[in-house]
Amino acid sequence: MMTSRGSKPRRSDRPKPRPAAPDRARAAQLRAANINPRTGLATDYLNHFNEAVMLLEMIPDMPECAEDFLGWHPLTYREHFMASNFKARDLAIQAYDSTDAIIRAEFDNITTAMTSILTAVGAAMREARQDKTRATLAEQATAWVKPLVALAGGIINGGSEADVDYIMTH
Repeated sequence: MMTSRGSKPRRSDRPKPRPAAPDRARAAQLRAANINPRTGLATDYLNHFNEAVMLLEMIPDMPECAEDFLGWHPLTYREHFMASNFKARDLAIQAYDSTDAIIRAEFDNITTAMTSILTAVGAAMREARQDKTRATLAEQATAWVKPLVALAGGIINGGSEADVDYIMTH
């Protein structure tokens, strides 16, 4: 005859609950450093690309700003934080390294695309002889990079696929 005792799992067979305090503490630490605790990414990195976009936007009205844009150099996420004065830069790098692989791959693909565009436009501007050509390149690059910056921001902030679809179609 089977007893009810035989159907109950033994205490040692039960999964042990994971303590919630370290996760909450880690999330609070990340939030305090302006790092999204859900994604492990910081919007501070986008400042690197926003700087390039700002310089590009000035070129049509102030052609001499092309030289400033040509001084912009691509930086990876890690390089950006290592070179920055961001108070929690080590935490930002550690959180990035711990980011879900799928999220990090999406994010890295977008930032790689932005870097490729900006690098190619810089090379074309170095070859351009006329301010009008540089202005056209700047306008085109801005139109390509701005939506990608918004898309990267959506990933940092944990945006959904619907957000991505909206950004890419508008």
